[in-house]
Amino acid sequence: MVINTNVSALRGARLLSESSMSLAKSLARLSSGSKITSPEDDAAGLAVSMRFDAQISRTQGAKSNVSNAISFSQTQDGFMGKVAKALDRMSELSILAQDVTKSNSDRVLYDNEFATLSAYITNVASKDFNGVSLFSATALNVTVDSEGATFIMSALSLGTATYTALATSSVATSGGAVSALTAVKSAIGQLASDRATAGASLARLQFTGEQLSVLRDNLTAANSRIKDVDVAEESTAYAKSNILVQSGTAMLAQANSVPQAVLRLLS
Repeated sequence: MVINTNVSALRGARLLSESSMSLAKSLARLSSGSKITSPEDDAAGLAVSMRFDAQISRTQGAKSNVSNAISFSQTQDGFMGKVAKALDRMSELSILAQDVTKSNSDRVLYDNEFATLSAYITNVASKDFNGVSLFSATALNVTVDSEGATFIMSALSLGTATYTALATSSVATSGGAVSALTAVKSAIGQLASDRATAGASLARLQFTGEQLSVLRDNLTAANSRIKDVDVAEESTAYAKSNILVQSGTAMLAQANSVPQAVLRLLS
């Protein structure tokens, strides 16, 4: 029996310290919801998780870009739908102006409406979306993934000769109405092609948006498996560490009291 070195107490203190550290880690994980509360918990997992976090953020940004591009394309088609109705009416006016029972005075009345609708189409050609021209001759590059890949939205311009020819057309005379009808039919054909192009871009963007949503969900799930704490498992570890701390504290107290038996030897 020795007094200077209490080996049992030293061992008990070391085990109590280890149990206390385990308890502190469990408390940190349960309170934060993350099983990586410091780099030493899982150095490789932390590195992978950081990359996942960045990719998830980029994917969300790309999804936002695609959603805005969808809105842009839908706005384009909304305007073109109204232009289509204007062209339908203009084609009807071109036919009405060719009525042999109408005088040129009557045709002037038709021409007033024809010119007004033509001006409407010219006005639509200058519309923009958040400062970006809706009907520019320049294609737009939409960033569609986290690595910066782009999708080219074809340019849709209402300022081409096919459309601008309407501004110089007139149904004020029978001969002019015939020429105007040709110009309107040409514009209708071009508009049909433009709307089909816009529809194709819109379909592609919608598929891309859905794909990005699925990718974001899968990346988030993968990241969760790396860094999110399993509460049931960690609660069990917490209960174990808590019991070990309490029992270790009690046993350390007992180990510290053992040298007191020396007093009985000396009495």
